[in-house]
Amino acid sequence: MSNFHAKSFPRPAAGYTQSFWRTQPDPLDNHQTTPDLPEETDILIIGGGYVGASAAYRLLAENPQNPTPRVVLVEARELCSGATGRNGGHLRPDIYSATALFTERYGIEAAAEIVRFEISHMKLVEELVRKENIDCDLTFTRSYDMYFDEDELKEAKAFYDLLVEQGLDFMDDVKYMSQTEAQEMAHVRDAKGGFSFSAGHLWPYKLVAHLIRVAVSYGLNLQTNTPVSEIGETPNEDGSWPVTTSRGVMNARKIILATNAFTSALAPEYSKAIIPCKGICSQIAAASGALHQELPGTYVIRYGPGAYIYQIPRNDGSLIVGGASHLFKDDREEWYNNPDDGKLIKVAADYLDGYMQRTFLGWEDSEAQIKHIWAGVMGYSADSLPHVGRIPGKSGQFIAAGFNGHGMPVAFLSGKAIADMVQNSVAFEDTGLPRLYKTSLARLAPEFDDILG
Repeated sequence: MSNFHAKSFPRPAAGYTQSFWRTQPDPLDNHQTTPDLPEETDILIIGGGYVGASAAYRLLAENPQNPTPRVVLVEARELCSGATGRNGGHLRPDIYSATALFTERYGIEAAAEIVRFEISHMKLVEELVRKENIDCDLTFTRSYDMYFDEDELKEAKAFYDLLVEQGLDFMDDVKYMSQTEAQEMAHVRDAKGGFSFSAGHLWPYKLVAHLIRVAVSYGLNLQTNTPVSEIGETPNEDGSWPVTTSRGVMNARKIILATNAFTSALAPEYSKAIIPCKGICSQIAAASGALHQELPGTYVIRYGPGAYIYQIPRNDGSLIVGGASHLFKDDREEWYNNPDDGKLIKVAADYLDGYMQRTFLGWEDSEAQIKHIWAGVMGYSADSLPHVGRIPGKSGQFIAAGFNGHGMPVAFLSGKAIADMVQNSVAFEDTGLPRLYKTSLARLAPEFDDILG
């Protein structure tokens, strides 16, 4: 077994595959605000992805305090080089798929709370992008959930009917599509039917880099290329926590773990609750001048239970396509507890070659090819829910992590909420977060293992 799999100690890999999103690096990509790491800080954010950026923006730009707190953000590698810089950029609420699982376990009210929370991100991100004039290709469209397996579709349709019968407001936007509609409107060759609803997509790296840039202008001390190896088990006499990094020890009064897949390396109590899981994503484009069918929005293509591929259209005509974890699910070494995003998963990479021609009507002669392909490491939680809130038993330490490859419609408000908890002692229950997101001692010894199923 490779040393990447050392239990409870997942570390960001030194070398990694190049994501399409990182092909236009920001001036802050390798930035260190001060040449030396501060010896102490009021608030330390560990992780320079979506949650870390959201928290920094909230702390310094959106909710400024007098005096301004000392806030340091450390990132192990370059800015936004983890999961946020490697995902699909899909701002897509999960309206009925995971909702069925949460309804079964916790009841329809708690499940609907999560759906509304995810939907709310679309409007809030739109307002944020407009307010800050962020150039991140934010686009709103429809998303098409297409089913190849008749039994899975039948089950999804039964749950869809249940949600409609309940009179849930968000179901007004969800449309069921017959087999004919799925093929004629969504152009998916073997689809048996499916659903469509509102969704968005954007360039995640550009959004995060812009938020960090604003936070830096308000006093954030950004320290990239500064991996954290340890947080002391006990606080110092003054209540601060000693944090060991590659560039020295920093003492932080409060800590935000925006570490997602790498959480258990710094908070070992999460080693069963949040597992690093590796995945694949790509950019695919038709050959220049080749005829192909224009597609109406974003997609999730479902081949059967737990087997799917997602895709979003880019404004340049290319597509971001990822997923296909069902192809390597049984080869646990490839993905489970594997934080090495420096190596592709060959079976998935091979499958994505020719994917558009096989899947979509009107793409047979497109000569579509992979332009970029990369690996990413997601933080999967055993119960399929993020962990947000105060870390049990560690005063002054907070977490927002474990987004299950579904952070885009979840992370922005999670980061904002954790900042309010840190800065203004807001209780979890007053943040507006779904009740099921609250991290707890009980969730650290999970009742479920949804990752391995």
